[in-house]
Amino acid sequence: MQITRAGEYGVLGLLNLARRAPAELVMIDDVSRQEAIPKSFLAKIFQSLVKAGIIKSTRGSGGGFALAKAPEQISVLQVIEAIEGKIAFQRCQQEEPDCEHVGGCALCSLLGEAQDSLKEVFSKTTLADLLKPKTAPGQNHRRGNLQKLAETN
Repeated sequence: MQITRAGEYGVLGLLNLARRAPAELVMIDDVSRQEAIPKSFLAKIFQSLVKAGIIKSTRGSGGGFALAKAPEQISVLQVIEAIEGKIAFQRCQQEEPDCEHVGGCALCSLLGEAQDSLKEVFSKTTLADLLKPKTAPGQNHRRGNLQKLAETN
């Protein structure tokens, strides 16, 4: 499973909104420019997020987008599933499994466990959590893990 660019851009767009004052309306042009996301693509993503009740849209002069809830109340899982659909690593893990081996396959069990773990992490992580710095500036997550591994050896 790979989260698509739409999922990534959706989270980035919401983080942009989350950095602002509550209920501040933001034009999609501003978010698009600040996050380097194509405006038409972001508009489609935001439509999905409005439909899911994650953001609200106000039309007309002075209109724009704002979070529908506080950043602490919006989980990464809600965002990803609003854009990408329900997370399913394999056919056997869909809400309605499409697999002839369901119930009798060791791989299905392993994928189910991994999927549940991912969903738990995503459901416990909110937009507010993502706004908190995790690593030193310029240090990505993977590089930090490699550095820790090197230090233990």
